[in-house]
Amino acid sequence: MVHSTEIVQVAAQVGTYLDDTYLEQVDTRVIAVGEQNGTPWAAVEHCLFHPQGGGQPADRGLLDDTEIVPVRDRESGLVVAVAPEGGTLPSLAVGRRVRARIDMDARTAHAALHTAGHLVEAAGRTQGWEMVASNHFPGQARIEFRTPQPDTRLADPEGREEATAALRAAVATAIADDLPVLARHEGEGRRVVHLGTLHHAPCGGTHVRSLGDLAEVVLPTLKVKKGRVRVSYTATHRSR
Repeated sequence: MVHSTEIVQVAAQVGTYLDDTYLEQVDTRVIAVGEQNGTPWAAVEHCLFHPQGGGQPADRGLLDDTEIVPVRDRESGLVVAVAPEGGTLPSLAVGRRVRARIDMDARTAHAALHTAGHLVEAAGRTQGWEMVASNHFPGQARIEFRTPQPDTRLADPEGREEATAALRAAVATAIADDLPVLARHEGEGRRVVHLGTLHHAPCGGTHVRSLGDLAEVVLPTLKVKKGRVRVSYTATHRSR
């Protein structure tokens, strides 16, 4: 349960992290403070921090010189900053001006993995598969599909390697074409991410500017487990 100790009426919190993946810092102000289960938190007007969600890890960031972890507060709906385990959050009064900063290396690593996940999904759909689960965490990134129609290729190792090769080729072609990655708010205010005209999907994550920003995209041979096609992958952001 959240026990807010100080809140002011201001414009709604701005999800700045959704507006520009590559914005590293912003000067803003505290709009609310409170606590959750005894843990203090503070929310800022222009939120630069992506909270964990949608299969993507949370950003690493700073408020002024204090390390913070962003989380979404269920009661208020705000993305709030809390201290990492073992740390402390200083007293921050509502209205105080603060500078928010993110770890850009972590941000671009997460954005590359999330965008590559959409690209793997797009490649899977060309095979007639439907995505049922995704994970974009470093070292765990994968897309899981179901096959509405039986895919006999996947019954033996050679067939699985053949299907993986088709996925790799589709991914490599899209990266070579450097398709733009754009986010738009569409019907009912949903944020939809587009990979050129190749693919689009509702998404609240951070993404690279274009597929040419992706590097070291590797797809090991897919696996079939409990009736699902699991495509693991790795990706990094090209040097900026």
